[in-house]
Amino acid sequence: MEKEKILELEAKLKYIFNNPKLLKMALTHKSYAYEQSNPDYDMYNERIEFLGDAILEHIISDLLFSQVPELAEGEMTKKRAAIVCEASLSRAFRRINGHEYIYLGKCEKNSNGRLKDAIIADAFEATLGAIYLDGGYEIARDICLELLDVEIKTVLAGGNLNTDYKTQLQEVLQRNGNVKIEYKLQKEEGPEHDKLFTIDLFFNGKKIGQGQGKSKKQAEQNAAHEALINGGELLED
Repeated sequence: MEKEKILELEAKLKYIFNNPKLLKMALTHKSYAYEQSNPDYDMYNERIEFLGDAILEHIISDLLFSQVPELAEGEMTKKRAAIVCEASLSRAFRRINGHEYIYLGKCEKNSNGRLKDAIIADAFEATLGAIYLDGGYEIARDICLELLDVEIKTVLAGGNLNTDYKTQLQEVLQRNGNVKIEYKLQKEEGPEHDKLFTIDLFFNGKKIGQGQGKSKKQAEQNAAHEALINGGELLED
């Protein structure tokens, strides 16, 4: 089962590890390591997360410096902070269901640790650190930029990652008069204590977005966000 989990996440990351143990370590929370009587630093993800955090800052700094030359140092700092914040990393890792692969101890599981932004964001950074150690900087950079593509586009377009996307979308659509916006539950999966909802978003009968989340509200927000990012120009026609 453990090997299957690693293979599944590798497919979502679009990277096959030469040393899968690095990915296992990146996904291992301290609570799990201690329960397994393995409190050594190389058995859980805190040290490799430290490395991934530094690499992440370098990747985003390089992106902002090279691709947005009009930004002053202060603005670059603000945009980098918005892109690499806990909520942003957590959202990006959730999109590939990365949080489902984190190894947690029973105490963290029982306190919904798999839903905590801090734990998920740390796992994102640790995974990036593992990719860097296994495949080098360029591969780590390309995977990082793909995972954070939505967040990067949103921030560079002047958006706020903490925006109420449903309200923002409604404001955009209503510029053309009366519209019909519908959020429909497409599927609901997982055990009662750990549900995953998928919501389809329709604009005047046409599907324009889809979102997933641990609650229907979160899934609706993610569906509206997808519509704004991928169809903003179309929606305003």
